[in-house]
Formats: sequence, C-alpha cells, structure tokens
Amino acid sequence: MEPTFRQSMNWLHTWAGVVVGGLLFAIFWMGTLSVFDKEIDRWMAPSTRLAMPSGTLSLDAQRSTYRDAVADRAATWNVFLPNDRLPVARTAWFGARGIQSHYHDPADGHELGDPGTLAASGFLYPFHYHLHLRFMNLGLWLVGAASMAMLALCVSGVIIHRRIFADFFTFRPERRPRRAILDLHNIAGVLGLPFHFVITLSGLVIFYNLYFMSGWVSAYGVTNLRTFNQGAFSSFARPKANRPGELASLDAMAEQVRRLWPGSELASLTVFNPGDAAAYVQLNVSNADRITSTASTAFFDGATGRLLFQRSELAPVMTSFRFLFGLHVIQFQNWALRWIYFVLGVAGCVLILTGFLFWLESRRKRHVSLGLHGVRVVEALAVGGTSGIIAATLAFFVANRALPANLADKAALEVWVFYLAWLATFVHAGVRPGVRAWREQAGAIGVLAIVAVTLNAVTTGDHLLRSLTQPYLWPVAGMDILLLLCAAIAAVTAWRLRAAARLTPLAVEGTAEHA
Repeated sequence: MEPTFRQSMNWLHTWAGVVVGGLLFAIFWMGTLSVFDKEIDRWMAPSTRLAMPSGTLSLDAQRSTYRDAVADRAATWNVFLPNDRLPVARTAWFGARGIQSHYHDPADGHELGDPGTLAASGFLYPFHYHLHLRFMNLGLWLVGAASMAMLALCVSGVIIHRRIFADFFTFRPERRPRRAILDLHNIAGVLGLPFHFVITLSGLVIFYNLYFMSGWVSAYGVTNLRTFNQGAFSSFARPKANRPGELASLDAMAEQVRRLWPGSELASLTVFNPGDAAAYVQLNVSNADRITSTASTAFFDGATGRLLFQRSELAPVMTSFRFLFGLHVIQFQNWALRWIYFVLGVAGCVLILTGFLFWLESRRKRHVSLGLHGVRVVEALAVGGTSGIIAATLAFFVANRALPANLADKAALEVWVFYLAWLATFVHAGVRPGVRAWREQAGAIGVLAIVAVTLNAVTTGDHLLRSLTQPYLWPVAGMDILLLLCAAIAAVTAWRLRAAARLTPLAVEGTAEHA
C-alpha cells in the first residue's frame, strides 16, 4: 500500500529531526546567545565595562594598532566605534598571525589591554554560522544543509498536524511524559513557526554567494565575487599600488561623512590595503535605529582623504537583501525586538529538544523488546547535542572567570575548555544511559551557572547588588540574572527527573539499561 502524502511528510519530519536535530540545536543555541553577543562580551571582558562616553570620538586616536596591522600584512584594518551596547572602540584585522582584536578607551584611544577572550563576538557568534570549520567552507555548508532541513521540518510539521492551532492551546503536564512532551513541542512549534521559518530562510539568503552561485554568475557573467559586489552593492574597490604610503586624517574623513548625512552617527570604518599608497577607507553610517542593514557609506583615498565614492541607496533587489540581512544579524538596538528574538530562539531550542524526547519515548519500549540499540545511540547523541552544549557553554563562561586575566593563550584555553567539556558530555551520556544522563547533566548545568555568577562577583566585584544600581553595568547584571534563571530551570528539571525515576524506575531507568 502506497503511503499517503501526510505519512510521507511524517516520515520526513521524523527522520530529518533525528538526523540533524543535534546540529540544529547547536546552531539555534549559539544564535540565541548571539542576540546579546555584545552584552556577553562585556561580561567576559571586564575591561570593557565602561560608561558610554560623551562627545565625538577621535578616530585618529584609535590608530595605535594600524602599524601592527601593516606589519602583519593584513588586507584590511577595521575600527568599530562605541555604542550603547559596547561603549568601547575596537580595532581588528586578519593577518599572518590570524585574527587580532584590541579594545580601546574611547575617551583617549589608549588600549585597554588584551581581553584574553574571544567572548561571544569572537567565538559564540561565528560558531552559529560556520561552526569554526573553515576548511573548504565546510562549516558553512553544514549549516546550510541544516538550514534546508529546518525549512523542511517547518513545512512538514504544519502538514502533519491536523489540529495544529488547537494544540497550541493544549498543555497537559499531568499526563504521561510522551503526551506532555508532544504538547510542549506543538506549543513551541506554533509559537515560533513564522519566526523560525523567516530566520532560517534569511540565514540561507545571507550566504547566497556560496549557496546560490549560479544565479549571480549567470546574471553577471563573472566568477569574481568582488566584481559582483561592486555592481550589486554599488561598492568601490581598487588594486594595490605595491609601494608604501601614509594614511591621512581619519577625523577629517569622518567630518565629510557628517556633512554628507547630517545627524548621522558613524558605526565603523575599514582601511583597505593598509600601508599601501593605494589604500582606501570605507566609513559606514550606523543603522542601530532600523532593521535594514546600512546602505549609507563613503569611500576615501587613504593618502589624501579625498572623497572617491558615496552611496546612500541600493537597487530594489539588494535593498530587500539588506533588509533580510539586518533581520537576521539583529544589530539594531531595539530592546523589545531583541528580547522577542531571544524568547523565540529559546522556543526553537525547546522545539528541537522535545522532538528528540518524543522520538525517544515513542520507541524506547519497542527497541528494548526487539533487542535494538537505536534508542540508546540516539539518546546519547541527543543528550550531548542539547544539554551537553549548554553545559559546555557554561564551562566556557566559568573558564573565562576562573583563568587569570594575564595568562598566556587564555583565549585558546577557554575554547579548549568548551570543546573538551562538550566531548565529555557525549561520553557521559554513553556511560550513563537514559534519564540519569539527562538528570546529571541538568544538575551540572545548574552548578556551572551558579559558579559562573559567583566567580564574576569574586574576580570583578561587580556583584548583582552593585551592577543593578549602576546603569552602565546593567548588561552585566542581565547576564548574571539569566545565568541564575538557567540554574533554577536546571535544578527544577533535575528534581523532576529524579522524582520521575523514583516513581517509575523500571520504565525510565531499566529500559535504558537494556536498550
């Protein structure tokens, strides 16, 4: 008998979720944290916990690292100006020594010292879109494949649920676990469905140059991405002169931008071909008050400071693209929208987790009776891929506060702690099967969250009683509060799992041991 269309969609929904669920959870988890990446940066780098400066920032005062970028043979040198979310200036480049990033006091430009961490902007956020797998863009391709699977899950989920909107208002925690898990899965799915679909689609669109090359290559007849970008984004570029040159006043260039767009604020600048006679400078206007990523930008000759090119509007297609780009990367400063993103991101994590749990609960007894080990394997992967990455992230935070600030290679050690802790959760889930793995990792999450808050108070003095009374420390307070909330949720979860195990030891613990 041929399966019906709905049955086929049910099969697709089930197995797409099982196969890529762990990867999707990691992507959603890191993306959710990235909503507050700048705030996490301030928590992890105490030297950046400054009040927002008044007055106009001198760009020329930030040039202390420019010669370092030139010596490092960097292709670009970047300056990110302070804003309400991160009130420090940051210079960065990618050269022979890899990624280099330095924070500066916006008042006088002096370097604040090595933060000793990649923090959220340098580790959590890039993990979200390329998993730190740069070889042959492997990470980008994996994230793209997972994103396509997520779109399929969204569509198939709607098709297979006959009473999807009615189920949104149904939650029966007192029923058996399988029923309660499905109710929670339905609620999280319906609540976040439009958001999850749009945020996934926009993530794919952002990397059109990789995923959809045939479109722009056919339209432009070129294989050079720089040429395409110049045409599509009305950008500017020129080759190196291969002879040394000096950099003109950046403040003078910034003043020209302010005359071009009165009332605007600068967000960043980039010096292309630093140290070369043909260096040129791009200055970008801030778009913190809108979703659409900025289109207002100006290019200057690096040696003379002469305006070379300006752009304030894009073609309709690229305007749509910049809207989708801004919708996804959420660099705007609207706090209400930012919290909506965060809550819906958490809903996405809950959606994936409950999908795993429902699959496990629906197959556990049958696999035990048949002597199959599928549930045991999937459960170990599910535990490590969900609660495991949460625990690893918290271990990352704990390492940040526990390791001495002046320790050599501190940033690298924090990353090693993350990956080793994550690996340990998979091993633990394999050794401690069933509900015990979930319960013990929930307990570990609670402990790690409390330890992180405690270490922040001890090492910086910015405990909650202080950070809540100082407006410029509110991001730090917010981070501590979310960590404590995470600890509370983890503690309640561990307690409920322990209670469930005592009530039904054979159904919960015993089946896992024989799976």
